[in-house]
Amino acid sequence: MSEYLAPSKIGLLALIQLYLEGTVPNTAIIPVINFITSYLLDYDLSAPSPAPTEQWKKAEDTINLIVSAQRFEELLAPFAAADGLPGRNLWDRFLEKLWGIDSLHTLHEFFEKLPSLLVRTKAELREIAERGETPPSGVLLSRTSAFGAFVRKSHLEFSKLQFDHVARLWRMFVKYRQPTVGYWRRRNPHYSRLSFDSVLLEGEHEWGPQTDEIAVAAYGSMLLIDDEDPTLPVSSDDIESLLEFQIAQVQKYGTRVPSKIRNQFQKLMKSSPLVPSLSHYLDFTDSWRAGEFPGSFDNLKRYFDYTMQNRDRLFYQYALLNLGIVQSDFGCHQEAVATMLEAISTAKENRDTTCLNFALNWFFHFGRAHPNLVIELEDGSMLGSGKELLAFLRAKAKETGMWILWSSALLSEAKLGLANGDSIAAALESMARSSQIIVEKNVKTMIGPQLSLSIAFWDRVGMATLSTMACEVFRRCHARGSVFDDQLKLTCRMAGILASKGQYEEAFAKLQAVDANPLRSAKSDQHWRLYRGLLKLRRDLHHNNLESAEALLAQLLQNSPDDIEADMVFIVDSLHIECLTRRHAYEAAFSKVDRLIAALRDGNRDSSLRIRLLLVKVQLFDAVGRPEKGFTIAMRAASMAWRARLLALLWQAVGAIANILNALGEFGAAERLLVAVLPRCLETDVAYTAGTLYSLLADARMGMVGEMQGRKGAAAAEKGRVARGVRGALDEALRYFSAVEDVDRRCEILAKKAAISRAEGDWAVAEGCADQYLGLWKEELGRRR
Repeated sequence: MSEYLAPSKIGLLALIQLYLEGTVPNTAIIPVINFITSYLLDYDLSAPSPAPTEQWKKAEDTINLIVSAQRFEELLAPFAAADGLPGRNLWDRFLEKLWGIDSLHTLHEFFEKLPSLLVRTKAELREIAERGETPPSGVLLSRTSAFGAFVRKSHLEFSKLQFDHVARLWRMFVKYRQPTVGYWRRRNPHYSRLSFDSVLLEGEHEWGPQTDEIAVAAYGSMLLIDDEDPTLPVSSDDIESLLEFQIAQVQKYGTRVPSKIRNQFQKLMKSSPLVPSLSHYLDFTDSWRAGEFPGSFDNLKRYFDYTMQNRDRLFYQYALLNLGIVQSDFGCHQEAVATMLEAISTAKENRDTTCLNFALNWFFHFGRAHPNLVIELEDGSMLGSGKELLAFLRAKAKETGMWILWSSALLSEAKLGLANGDSIAAALESMARSSQIIVEKNVKTMIGPQLSLSIAFWDRVGMATLSTMACEVFRRCHARGSVFDDQLKLTCRMAGILASKGQYEEAFAKLQAVDANPLRSAKSDQHWRLYRGLLKLRRDLHHNNLESAEALLAQLLQNSPDDIEADMVFIVDSLHIECLTRRHAYEAAFSKVDRLIAALRDGNRDSSLRIRLLLVKVQLFDAVGRPEKGFTIAMRAASMAWRARLLALLWQAVGAIANILNALGEFGAAERLLVAVLPRCLETDVAYTAGTLYSLLADARMGMVGEMQGRKGAAAAEKGRVARGVRGALDEALRYFSAVEDVDRRCEILAKKAAISRAEGDWAVAEGCADQYLGLWKEELGRRR
């Protein structure tokens, strides 16, 4: 086939002619124009932000149009022709155009008449006037319009074709049109078996029986509907357009090409006389997303070998940049650091600021995830500290107009400040500046990271309602045009918010609703499965189903800390500690906590992780019956949380302090602390923490009742008020623990209610609580069976 023309483009040209002739009715004008422009332009006018299920529809439609004329039939058959006979539709008129091209000579005439569809130039109008002819009238195409440019290019490309290429185009056109022969014969009874080629039809009376032999020699078996010839009518331009579209979709949404489109495209590639070098890059991205390291490495090397000359190092830094990213994703971190350093040096040598900025941005994020691998580089001042690197990137991105990198640097600066416990106002300023860039420059791909950081910020300050609102805003307004990794992470965040409220079924439903095709990417699938496993593990621990929890932990702990995000690693470790605690393996739990605290201190990691570990250690002291030993640690955690404005953790630290005060007999002080922080704690929507604080409040008030009973002057009304407060706190604690399905804590609360009821002489309520206690355990045992 030719480099540009193909039978499908001849069909588009015929459709444009029908439109200019006024054959298309008013009801079909918009669908027809949209149909043509969707193949001529790089975007679809009807859907600027397609849904995930429609993102690959254009590639599938393009392939179907190249392979068969059925796409034209689906478009035109429902509409009646504006100037045809009664009972004839647009599909009939379109077939008249196609079957009107009945010889190689007619094909030449078809393309020679294309310039008549265009508006005449001033020179052409002057020549027409000199000849005394009338200028053409009717609807004509502007030479600079999308339709006009397509007509002009088609005419130009046909005029440059050699005879054998024209003959091949004609044969492929005959094959492309042949499946419509049955319909065309029913509409035109005078059609004969040789009507597809007027030369054979006219020469039949002269050649006689030899006509069939001549037809077979010229066309072979391609005239048969069930032709087994795998060659498809595709041009190099079609292949390159499909390649560019697929690569753009992969880079924009971060997903793999669907299997159906991949198989169809491979069939087209086999019919193409040339294999574009971009096909190797598409194979590289597919292997990379699939988690196949040897295939991705080979295809990447093959692509840059074909695109660069042996002594041309102009694009060498981009090969190194891609190679470093691939090595990092597959766990070859030492090699990735060496490769990226070489990419930085090469980019500096070639003065490629764009590649240099991207490499430095990658190095910053890599250093945050793996600080032990780049600490020597930072100490040697080769790249500078994180803040210095971000300041450099921010300045260079602003100078070169790299809006995505500029916004990313501002968000990284805000994230770094929050992790170090710096000023909240400075972090909000960076987020606001990033948001301004996104809105002014219409950088849609950065909306996901922007909202993700906003969600994390509102979680840190204890405003769960705003976090949920940001998740809903992203899901309803921005999910379509964002990278799939952002969609997946925010979906997991929404599932985590629902699970913290005890809505496990809704959380699992959110995860199950994720589109299956993007999950074919190995890294996305790993993240999805890991988060789903974490939710199930949390639920099993709350149900005290330790056998199932340990089986899940055995799988989760197999993941290397370098292969998953730091936050996910910490969640796995904290759940492991909780499992050890429920198994009463306190020595192993203490050892793991001390080891993690030392690792975080040496790595200069997020302050919130250190605070969480300190609180876990306080809980372990309480579990072994020595809560007072954790007083200093709890005060330290509360001080760090207050300085960093980590309010959600601050309320947990205050609860730990109140528990220690209860153990020391300071019930009044504990009660005042808990009453002060409980309203703010409820804003976090973390049901387990709220239930814990209500349980501690009940303990404090029960201690106050005991103190009042020991004092002779205590009023009965005051005792009754405090006693009612105890029952109300226990009811609230039971409600929150029931929401998160924690069996142990529910049983603990029921036991406290039963003990209080027996002390007050209310045996009926005490028996009811005991029955609930036993029924809860029976239900849990039945569920495990």
